[in-house]
Amino acid sequence: FNPSMAPVSRKLVQIGRVAMVNYGPETGKLVTIINVIDGTRVLVDGPRSVTGISRQSFPIKRLSLTSIVVNITRDASTTQLEKRWKEQNIMEQWKASGWSKKQEIRAKRA
Repeated sequence: FNPSMAPVSRKLVQIGRVAMVNYGPETGKLVTIINVIDGTRVLVDGPRSVTGISRQSFPIKRLSLTSIVVNITRDASTTQLEKRWKEQNIMEQWKASGWSKKQEIRAKRA
């Protein structure tokens, strides 16, 4: 095995990365990483008006990272985040993704 030939992951834990909650009562909802607390936890915000999740700390292992990144600064306010989500059409980007379409199909089958 040659490590230099290994595929490079483009989904990094970074400020502005949109992720989906994969465990707990908020499963399936989108959040935006606002700040990295340490190697295992991040500060996320929905924003609540769009996704229904308010600002809180989340373990990284309970998040599935998407390829969508919002252009925000560290510790951006909720109003700034809402504004960026609307400007960058984040929900439309999400709905156009294959991941979202797969979830819709599964929901129809259930």
